[in-house]
Amino acid sequence: MEIVYVYTKKRAEFGRQCNFSDRAAELHVDIVPDASLMESFIERNPVDRGTQCVQEMSEHEINTERYETDTRGINHTEGGWPKDVNPSEIEQVMRYRKKVEKDENYIYTLQGLAGVVEKCIRQNNAIDIYEEYFENIDVEEAEEPPSARTINVFRDPNEKKRTATHISWYPDGPKKLAIAHCNLDFQGSDPETSMESYIWDIENPNKPEMTLKPVSPLVCLEYNPKDSHILLGGQYNGQIAFWDTRKGSQPAEVSPIEHSHKDPAYKTI
Repeated sequence: MEIVYVYTKKRAEFGRQCNFSDRAAELHVDIVPDASLMESFIERNPVDRGTQCVQEMSEHEINTERYETDTRGINHTEGGWPKDVNPSEIEQVMRYRKKVEKDENYIYTLQGLAGVVEKCIRQNNAIDIYEEYFENIDVEEAEEPPSARTINVFRDPNEKKRTATHISWYPDGPKKLAIAHCNLDFQGSDPETSMESYIWDIENPNKPEMTLKPVSPLVCLEYNPKDSHILLGGQYNGQIAFWDTRKGSQPAEVSPIEHSHKDPAYKTI
């Protein structure tokens, strides 16, 4: 006996949300017991039945869309250190950080900056600044090859010319440059050869802005990146000297000869 109950619905109502409501029970089929069917069965006594107390679980699988990842970098540069703190010295940096972190306004300042940094990070993740929009467009190459022209020439003012062994740019902009002059040939210098080096103004190649007078020819010369008045030089005799341009042409300090290098100091930082 097949039990079938047909639900009818208008075609216009297909796809609409089903609205259910409570109502009284309805009896659709009533099957009366048939005593004659008992003759076809045998009573089983006792009956063994196994059961499991483990909770029934169901397992489902789903294949989501492939998530593509991309690695992007961010250029982080530390700056704003005071002049008396050298960022390359770990101990000085640690001491300064501990001092700043003890400040009462440190947390509030950090919280204020966090929003700005977070905005930059989100923007960096949302926008691919390295995306190439015009890969398929041919770039027209310039007909003229890249070239450079000489603007000024800075010559050794002395009659006996020497090699320019090192150049250091002014740290506060391309206004000046310091040039060290030295003859690096062993015992090749004439006793009358000048030992002076010079600081030049870029706009005036006719005369040095300042003359540096070391006790031995300078092999290298470097500006202090934090204080443009200070220059550090390595001399041919191995001594290290530094100049303060506010105090004149003579070196402010020179390392003792007995504690200096035995060879020319070719590089200073």
